[in-house]
Amino acid sequence: MLHWLKTWMLPLAMLSGAFFYEFFQQWAFLTPWLLFSMLFITYCKLSVRDMRFSRLHAWLLAVQVVGCVAVYGVLVWFDPVVAQGCLICVLAPTATAAAVVTGMLGGSVACLAAYTLASSVVVAFAAPVVFSLLGGQGELSFWESVWMICRQVMPVLVLPALLAFALERGLPAVHRQLRRLQVISFYLWAFALTIATGKTVYFIVSQEGADVGKEWWMASLALVICIAQFALGRVIGGHCGNAISGAQGLGQKNTILAIWMAQTYLNPLSSIAPASYVLWQNLLNSYQLWRKERRQHP
Repeated sequence: MLHWLKTWMLPLAMLSGAFFYEFFQQWAFLTPWLLFSMLFITYCKLSVRDMRFSRLHAWLLAVQVVGCVAVYGVLVWFDPVVAQGCLICVLAPTATAAAVVTGMLGGSVACLAAYTLASSVVVAFAAPVVFSLLGGQGELSFWESVWMICRQVMPVLVLPALLAFALERGLPAVHRQLRRLQVISFYLWAFALTIATGKTVYFIVSQEGADVGKEWWMASLALVICIAQFALGRVIGGHCGNAISGAQGLGQKNTILAIWMAQTYLNPLSSIAPASYVLWQNLLNSYQLWRKERRQHP
């Protein structure tokens, strides 16, 4: 029963959020706390000794930061909201679950774990600047906007790692216990996904004069970006001797965080792009796992 529940948790979470959006959107204020808790429990699985940063990580970070600006620059002439949605699909850090999928596909879990931390830290510093340049907080000056966003994003992304590493040194027994409770992170993630889906659906339903065409454009472009990031990550990783970790590091995004950032700092409609990305990346990962299983057991 537990295995069945974990297998279908993603679609159940999204369907629950979509059907009962009026209820779950009321819990949106919990999203930053859920993200903090998920990251903290996940980082308790890591050790400072396991953190090894390489040339692969530098290339992936460059693509993540430069790529989001390039995507926005190309699409803003088509539609600013579509451009914001696509930007967040590239800028979003690597998903905490990416290391698990990487291990299942035969990649380096340690390499991907290090990149997950690195991408979160880089986004914590880059996102406030990017969002401020886009005018996310129009009533404030640029630096006031950067500081305000930084105060909200940094604790969510950076403090969990610092707290986990401090716990490893100060209270190793508690740290070891949390390492054994990684399944909690999975259920927190499912609940956060339900809330994020509910808030997105609520926004779509409640807006007047909805532009369905714009929404389809974001969903379609999210698919293109998803495939492109997995493919580019595989190419870069292949040159660095770690194709699987490269693909998962660049392609598998922390979409819960992406949706929250889009709804908080950008046009809320842009959250449709990362919400669609949830579906595309999980379909792609499911296909990769199925293909690997078929190769091993033809």
